[in-house]
Amino acid sequence: MSIPWETIRQAPKVLLHDHLDGGLRPATVVELAVAQGYTELPTLDPDELGRWFTQGADRQSLELYLDGFRHTVGVMQTPEAIERVASECVQDLAADGVVYAEVRYAPELSTQSGLSLDAVMDAWLRGFEKGTQLAAGAGQPIAVGAIATAMRQFARSVEIAELSVAFRDRGVVGFDIAGPEAGFPPSRHLDAFQFIHRANFHVTIHAGEAFGLPSIWEALQWCGAERLGHGVRIADDIEVQPEGRFAMGRLATYVRDRRVPLEMCPTSNVHTGAAPSIEAHPIDLLRRLRFRVTVNTDNRLMSGVSLSSEFETLMQVFGFGLDEMQWLTLNAMKSSFAPFDQRLRLINGVIKPGYARLMAEAMAVAPTLA
Repeated sequence: MSIPWETIRQAPKVLLHDHLDGGLRPATVVELAVAQGYTELPTLDPDELGRWFTQGADRQSLELYLDGFRHTVGVMQTPEAIERVASECVQDLAADGVVYAEVRYAPELSTQSGLSLDAVMDAWLRGFEKGTQLAAGAGQPIAVGAIATAMRQFARSVEIAELSVAFRDRGVVGFDIAGPEAGFPPSRHLDAFQFIHRANFHVTIHAGEAFGLPSIWEALQWCGAERLGHGVRIADDIEVQPEGRFAMGRLATYVRDRRVPLEMCPTSNVHTGAAPSIEAHPIDLLRRLRFRVTVNTDNRLMSGVSLSSEFETLMQVFGFGLDEMQWLTLNAMKSSFAPFDQRLRLINGVIKPGYARLMAEAMAVAPTLA
């Protein structure tokens, strides 16, 4: 039975992998560009601009996918702009039924006009606080944490690691590295990861998207990643055998046995070339093999998605129902960097009751549809 869109939207959802600079509203990009005198946008029509971002991202290359970010980052160079983007991000996620989110950004990208890293963080977290208050006022409560990201092709990872720990009591929940994987292995940033570990803080690492198993191995064994950003290429270590059996290599076995969460972003993974199509995406295989799979958006503007639309796509392609959606959501909440007590409150007080209600409503409607 197909799941109505409104049911998917209302279902309590958890998002672990979403980029602040990849989720701006097109109209906001235009307004900020005009206000700041930024003249490099290809169009000032919000609808056309939204289509331009999505069409430009869908080129099966991570490097080309990242090209559009020069415009979103280009208009995120003032405290007012960063605060607005962050506030709107929270409100948009809450309106989509997200009850807990971790949103990441590389603060070093907003220092082009002289802002300090601290000033960027202040504006970002003010925006989250404002957005959370506005969402609650609209009857859409949401909890949001920030993940401070360092760019793997640059040399400021220790600074960003120190920054993330300095702001941990104001809303930063973890540290990450992102950017092009090929040629920039996570082991280049060992000093940053060692600092994070000494501070008893959290680490997620982009790995196994544009590069293969060595990237995943380094992220786990050298850098101590608690979660894998994407991790799609772990499927390279799984062999499909005759009669539907599977043989897993040592790394895939380790990832499953240790319950390492995979922050999978299906549409984005197709756009960057990490998966050839949604139908060929390994998310269903990994789910059936009981890996700790989670569903995420990555970049809502670039890929033209929401978390609800990602779940709708998976339902259409793989036949997921509310049971699978709840399992994937619980995976994400259990894997979050939120404190243990907060995770339990959301699981037992929001997520499970929310799905129980929706399932009961679906069962009540089912005889009528039959």
